[in-house]
Amino acid sequence: MQQPIVDYHRDEEDHWVAELECGHNQHVRHKPPWVERPWVTTEMGRTAMLGERLNCKKCDRDEPRDNPVR
Repeated sequence: MQQPIVDYHRDEEDHWVAELECGHNQHVRHKPPWVERPWVTTEMGRTAMLGERLNCKKCDRDEPRDNPVR
């Protein structure tokens, strides 16, 4: 299910994690050549992607929220 990005935070290993509107979190790593997400490496890039939709597999599996209700 497609869900919009509403915010970001870093995990304990300093990787960027997108917070989705549905309450789930999703890592948004830039690890070429397998994952190309150069936008995640800058604040301006991350800000530009707010509202963009990512496929949320946790929603597809009907998993509980990672984040409290906003």
